[in-house]
Amino acid sequence: MTEVLFYHLERATLESVLPGLLEKTLERGWKAVVRAGSNERIEALDALLWAFKDEAFIPHGAGPDGETQPVWLTISDEMPNEPEILFLVDGAAADPAKISGLKRCVMIFNGAEETAVSDARTFWKASAGSGHDVTYWKQSPKGRWEKQ
Repeated sequence: MTEVLFYHLERATLESVLPGLLEKTLERGWKAVVRAGSNERIEALDALLWAFKDEAFIPHGAGPDGETQPVWLTISDEMPNEPEILFLVDGAAADPAKISGLKRCVMIFNGAEETAVSDARTFWKASAGSGHDVTYWKQSPKGRWEKQ
């Protein structure tokens, strides 16, 4: 059973949340795939992960050498680096049956976008129906993530 986490963005942006989640992923010794909805988003995330902190970057790649990357950015269903965790961002989707080998799958969605909320609800139902452990996370007024 895979843990499927839903991060509902209301007070923060993907650009402010994703790097921290990826840092925690790497601290655990896990590899990750970040699946986005467009090549433009992949390019933006690629630039962000190189420069989000002055003193650090997140090792990653978006090219053909995915199997060697601790974090691989893609729009495809492939996971060549054999990750423990899959992040779904910017409208990206996953088949709940195909995430069973992962420890976690994290869907980060913008609560201000009706389509994103609808897609998250659909994925929640499908993931729960497939036997995955689903949880919903929302930011408190102080900015902390709280399990709902």
